[in-house]
Amino acid sequence: MDKYGTLIAPNTIRFERLLPGPIERVWAYLTESEKRAKWLASGAMDLRVGGAVDLHWKHSELDAVQDEAPERYANGHHMQATITRCEPPHALGFTWGARADALSEVVIELSEQGKDVLLVLTHHRLPGHKDLLGVSGGWHTHLDVLVAHLNGRTAPAFWATMDGHNAAYAERLKVGTAEG
Repeated sequence: MDKYGTLIAPNTIRFERLLPGPIERVWAYLTESEKRAKWLASGAMDLRVGGAVDLHWKHSELDAVQDEAPERYANGHHMQATITRCEPPHALGFTWGARADALSEVVIELSEQGKDVLLVLTHHRLPGHKDLLGVSGGWHTHLDVLVAHLNGRTAPAFWATMDGHNAAYAERLKVGTAEG
């Protein structure tokens, strides 16, 4: 399984990760604020289609080796979203973005693979190539943190890792390419 995201449409990227189960454990890391804060962002989620999502990123709280955040993220950041799909414990979708006229959608699907769980994260309808590049390294790095955490390890330094992933995606997702 390739750890890099795959461009499946000009404005859509997909990531796959095999995680230790059971599926209910992985679902909890998607939906419960305290657990989600270990790999992505804390915040309440009203788990129903149309429900509100408040995501609060505080990278110093990730289960990763600490490194200095860029100044614009030093105090964390916040995003409000809306649940677009909720099928516990198999699928969770929510809007993504700060501008109503440029919202994209994240869909995370879980399926059992023996004792493991296949997580497929697809980020749809990204407004442009800059947005695609902006989320690719971020999702890759956050998923690295989730994999490490669920396997009982601490992930490498977040920002240094993301810088490397951002450079790799800039090369892999050049304008006009069909896949990542």
